Amino acid sequence: MKKVEIIVGLFVLSGLVGLFFLAFRVGKSEFIGEKTYELTAIFNNLSGVSENGRVEIAGVRVGSIKNIELDENFQAIVILTLPVYLKLDDDTIAAVKTSGLIGDRFIELLPGGSGIQLESGDLIIDTQSAIDLESLISKFGFGDLGNIGQ
Repeated sequence: MKKVEIIVGLFVLSGLVGLFFLAFRVGKSEFIGEKTYELTAIFNNLSGVSENGRVEIAGVRVGSIKNIELDENFQAIVILTLPVYLKLDDDTIAAVKTSGLIGDRFIELLPGGSGIQLESGDLIIDTQSAIDLESLISKFGFGDLGNIGQ
């Protein structure tokens, strides 16, 4: 009887370990997983983007937003977490995009081709901020389309 209890105990323990491993892999946790590095980007308007949001290239999720802060010039500083196998050049563009017409906002990376790779902690210089749809509609409604870029 003791032998059966030990076998059942080992079976349950191995099932719990497997369940724990799968939970971390499905949740994309970095506890057990791939190595990552961080890049920084500065935006004038980051409306609708939140921490732990997604980072995409060509519609494929490749990373996440680790942190968002406001600097002394009232610009949003974003720290992106990306896998180390993803090599981006220094002329990469980071743009705020929307899923659908009124969907979630995320950051899309448009890889460059300069041949000079970004290292961990580097700054993505070229950024495109979020389009403020409310002010655009307001300017259209009041006939002030000549000042859209302002």
